Amino acid sequence: MSSTPANSATNIFEVSGSMAFFSQLICDYPAIWRRLSKLETTLLADTLNKIEIHKPVYVSGLARSGSTILLELLNEIPGVVSHCYKDFPPVFTPYAWNTLLRYMATNTAPPAERAHKDGIMVTLDSPEAMEEPLWMSFFPQAHDPTQSNIINASAADNGFAEFYKTHIRKLLAVHQGNRYLAKANYQITRLEYLLKLFPDARFVIPVREPAGHIASLMKQHDLFTRGQSANLRARKHLRRVGHYEFGLDRTPINTGNNKATAEVMALWENNEEVLGWSRYWNQIYTYIAERLENNPQLAEASQLVVFEQLCADPSGILSQVFKHCDFDVSEEFTQNAASRISAPGYYKSRFSDAELFSIARETGDTMERIKALAGKLKTPG
Repeated sequence: MSSTPANSATNIFEVSGSMAFFSQLICDYPAIWRRLSKLETTLLADTLNKIEIHKPVYVSGLARSGSTILLELLNEIPGVVSHCYKDFPPVFTPYAWNTLLRYMATNTAPPAERAHKDGIMVTLDSPEAMEEPLWMSFFPQAHDPTQSNIINASAADNGFAEFYKTHIRKLLAVHQGNRYLAKANYQITRLEYLLKLFPDARFVIPVREPAGHIASLMKQHDLFTRGQSANLRARKHLRRVGHYEFGLDRTPINTGNNKATAEVMALWENNEEVLGWSRYWNQIYTYIAERLENNPQLAEASQLVVFEQLCADPSGILSQVFKHCDFDVSEEFTQNAASRISAPGYYKSRFSDAELFSIARETGDTMERIKALAGKLKTPG
């Protein structure tokens, strides 16, 4: 028996040999799997032609902003379909894979705390962000920090739009649902492209007070760095899934300002973590604020959710979110969902007064701007 503590760096991420093999087989050869996806589409043509994509919902904000709990609560609404952990790695062929799973003895292990060590318990059926390998196969520069990562309404997509719509229809068909839901934090710079594809889309954009948010981001980065350093499979797995938020391959989203992104990376490389994260937070939410202020259609489709307000008034904020997304849920459902919301108590930030001042200086104006927008974008009662 190993004497290694269960929460040591070597056990932060467990990636089996079979998972490593199949994720490499699929994610390293996307062209082959896109052809298999096309074959799947041909075989399902009659079924897919009957499926309508109605008001898809995207939960998209900077990582650690509260997106996972929002995803989980929205996913519990009847008829809602989302990707889940078991959809990876064969994410290109969701109908065939999920059909096959019905005839397999799938893992029935009890819920376990996810790798983030943040108290969120998950199973293979838990919803998760699994779209990114699809986007990366069509947009190979999606995570290149030296160039803009914005995919806007005028972007050339090499056929991705039709592929993506068909992919969503497959998920709706195989799960017999009527609304698609995705946690997709990288969609921050793709919202207007998605709105072009789905003019009735709904966007839920979580935001968190900078000091607490940055403390959480730094905690996760340290955790993932230790885990990846001790486990090469974990590092490769996260690359293939398309998670570059933390760890050894941490990569900022370039919101169209090459100089600002390069400065963030330089600060991180110089171990100026607090300042680097502060400027990155500010860059992301400044971009979001600008797009909401300059695109009335996007503003109408979006609901900003301030995490601290959600924790203080969960039933009130969730009611706004459900209404914005056009989900007709009962008061009992809302109250049950609200009972699961609480401020995180699994860590405390240890910023000095000087660091808190620095964070406020870098982010304060943008946070006030976001709060003002959140008030304006509230769904009318």
